[in-house]
Amino acid sequence: MALVRESAQMPTAVQIAERAGYSVRSIFERFPDLHALRLAATDYAIAEGRAQGALRDVEADRQTRIRSQVETRSRSCERWLPLWRVLNTDPDESPEIRGRINTIRQLILKRMEVMFAPELATLSEADSKRTLLALEAVTDFESWARMIELFGLSPEEARTVWITAVDRLLPASPVS
Repeated sequence: MALVRESAQMPTAVQIAERAGYSVRSIFERFPDLHALRLAATDYAIAEGRAQGALRDVEADRQTRIRSQVETRSRSCERWLPLWRVLNTDPDESPEIRGRINTIRQLILKRMEVMFAPELATLSEADSKRTLLALEAVTDFESWARMIELFGLSPEEARTVWITAVDRLLPASPVS
């Protein structure tokens, strides 16, 4: 994972072995090929992301829930953007990788569905789905990368942009 973060590319077996302090042969004793290693690294990232992205503030007021979701999502983007880019280099190359990309997207959507349940409940099913898709698009990995890399925003400035966008995309909170 460190090699992916450093180079934003899938490392070679030699690079992985050197970093791990093992021989290339020992890498292939544990994994039949680099594809299997890539899948294992992705599974690890999904598990870690789920653990780090545990739901919090679900019962809080709207602004707290938005801030909580944006903070969690931005930390995930900061940590996993290089792996996301490697996975999406050629997702059609592997049905397994494509499946994991879909799993990640579904987990993100499910999290937002829970975090913003009060607001989404005020919409029709179709409008709720469209709103979730818009929220996912606005807060995806590449959106984060554009704000940080292309526009030079600090992480705090980028989170502020996301907070504003999410707040504007969500319908009004129901009155209790």
